[in-house]
Amino acid sequence: MLQYLRTSSPAVLAALGQHVVLALLPVLIGLAVALPVGYLAHRFRWLYPPLLTISSVLYAVPSLALFVVLPVILGTQTLDPLNIVVALSVYTVALLVRTVVDGLASVPPAVTAAATAVGFRPLGLLLRVELPIAVPVILAGLRVATVSNVSLVSVGALLGVGGLGALFTDGLQRDYLAPIITGIVLSVLLALVLDSVIVGVQRVLTPWSRVGER
Repeated sequence: MLQYLRTSSPAVLAALGQHVVLALLPVLIGLAVALPVGYLAHRFRWLYPPLLTISSVLYAVPSLALFVVLPVILGTQTLDPLNIVVALSVYTVALLVRTVVDGLASVPPAVTAAATAVGFRPLGLLLRVELPIAVPVILAGLRVATVSNVSLVSVGALLGVGGLGALFTDGLQRDYLAPIITGIVLSVLLALVLDSVIVGVQRVLTPWSRVGER
């Protein structure tokens, strides 16, 4: 194991770096898309059922099938990392739209009524009242999406682009456990680190929760 790490550390670090990008970029894109879509579904309740249906259908599509179909739809090469980014962005949006709606729905009506009464307009109400209160629910969904993406990126290795997943295919092809174990350990550590970062961000964005703890 140590011998493998000494001789293959550049390849392992390159795979880890690619894995981080392929896992995080869709999370950022998905969150940027899910926030306005979720807000519209919360504001106009008739939008919520069709959006929920579409999200459920998209999330049910097998990842490997989506990775294979996207090059045909996007006109990209099979090994283009853009396919992984787009596919995982779709899954992230599908997961987070419901989370955003649930988060905004968790804001007590009395709070929004009071904020409106003191002069908050819709945008100010959203940014300064509703979103801060909805942060714990939204970030809980974001944690799930992030960890899921860390796992799903590895599936892309079957198509030649998959970050740490390349270590799994390398180990299987050579019947060699060291790269497989390395890939598993790094994937778990990466998921734990990213999850901890999101928890830290939540604590920063919700200082009142720390006051409650004390």
